[in-house]
Order: sequence, then C-alpha cells, then structure tokens
Amino acid sequence: MSQIAEVIKSSYQQFSEVARDYINIKDDEHYQESLAFIEELLEEAEDGQDDSINGLIEIIAHAIERYESKDPDIVQFEQEAMSVGSEVAVLRLLMQQYNLTGADFPEIGDRSLVSRILSGSRSLTKSHIQSLSERFNLNPAWFFVCEQKDV
Repeated sequence: MSQIAEVIKSSYQQFSEVARDYINIKDDEHYQESLAFIEELLEEAEDGQDDSINGLIEIIAHAIERYESKDPDIVQFEQEAMSVGSEVAVLRLLMQQYNLTGADFPEIGDRSLVSRILSGSRSLTKSHIQSLSERFNLNPAWFFVCEQKDV
C-alpha cells in the first residue's frame, strides 16, 4: 500500500472512531444529535460540490436514513404519508401554510365536501383543481405529482 493510501486509511479510522455515534446511530439520543449536527453542517456548507463538508453531510445523511428505516414509528409515518394522494397532500399543505380550515375553500364547496376529500372518500374535480390553482398561483400538475411518480 502506498504511503498516501496509508495516511488516508489511518485518517479515516481516526474519523470513524471520533464520529462513531453519528455514523452508526443506535438510539434516539444520537439520532437527535445527528439531526442537529447535519443541520449545522447544512448551514455551514457551500452550495458547490467542491466543499469537503458536503461529503460529511452525505455520510451523516446516510446514517440518519439507515436509522429511520429501522424505526417502526418513522416507517409507519412514511407509509401513511406515501399512501395519501397528492391532491390531499396539496390541499393539506395549503391549509397549513395559509392557516385555513375546511370552510375556507369556496371553490370546492362546503366544509363537509372538503372533509370528504381530505379523508379520501371524494376526489377533487377538474374544476376544483383549476380554481385552487388560480387562487394559490399553483401549477395544476402539483395535484397529480404522486400519482405519476411510478410512471
């Protein structure tokens, strides 16, 4: 092995020892620390690919993803979130962002119709989507993103 390869290997082993709890997350405490750490790194990192911190961000992000993929609560949440149609997700996002209730969508109809759409028992019509897109200045395609994801 070349001298530079030995230096890289040794440096990586030292890094792995120091960063052990961040790259092999085993519990919620280290998970929360890793989330806070990656947030700090994201604030500090340059946008370009040349910033060496971006490599560290990838390592920590991968560790967080591995931990989350094993956490039953996070897995269940992700499955539930993915099962919601995009039209419902967009409607809920609009409600959250603009602090709206079911009664605040005259372009859809009354509160009970909005509630049925949010529960998945009814769907938005083409007219609803067109009116909501105009009101909130959205591309109507946003109401269909999830359904076309697997195409």
